[in-house]
Amino acid sequence: MNTPIQPFTSSSELARPTVADAVVGFSETPLFIRKPNAEDGWGVYELVKACPPLDVNSAYAYLLLATQFRDTCAVATNEEGEIVGFVSGYVKDNAPDTYFLWQVAVGEKARGTGLARRLVEAILSRPELTNVHHLETTITPDNLASWGLFRRLAARWHAPLNSREYFSTEQLGGEHDPENLVRIGPFQADHI
Repeated sequence: MNTPIQPFTSSSELARPTVADAVVGFSETPLFIRKPNAEDGWGVYELVKACPPLDVNSAYAYLLLATQFRDTCAVATNEEGEIVGFVSGYVKDNAPDTYFLWQVAVGEKARGTGLARRLVEAILSRPELTNVHHLETTITPDNLASWGLFRRLAARWHAPLNSREYFSTEQLGGEHDPENLVRIGPFQADHI
């Protein structure tokens, strides 16, 4: 019995730029949300560097996210193509109904537009995430912007929000605030 050989599709081919999933913002300053690609890796790295107190990962890590995890990540660009927003995350292998959101970054030019929420909802609205009914993330106790975002998401989705300490300062090497695990859900896809 011969098994047909499947053609190989490179990561760069899989990560070709596509039409925006959504257009948000104001008519005079539209923002375009889409899946990332390899050309976005450096721009995401630069965006995260400009958004303290976010932990900055290597440019290589952002290239991997933009190609290998592109179905569960999103970038937002302005009309000039500058990356002004980014969300990374993945569906958990041991809990396929749960999306773990790793990082949210919104640049100064896009703040106040509701972009963080729109990025998260754009990802969760994708067909490949239809079975997701919980969102998890970790937040330091003093990150008021992130707490505000996730409380607003829970309220908007009519879903409970629960939190507990997940990683202690000691587990994080003694130089990082503790991280609380935050879980929203269950929520219904039609509420997003």
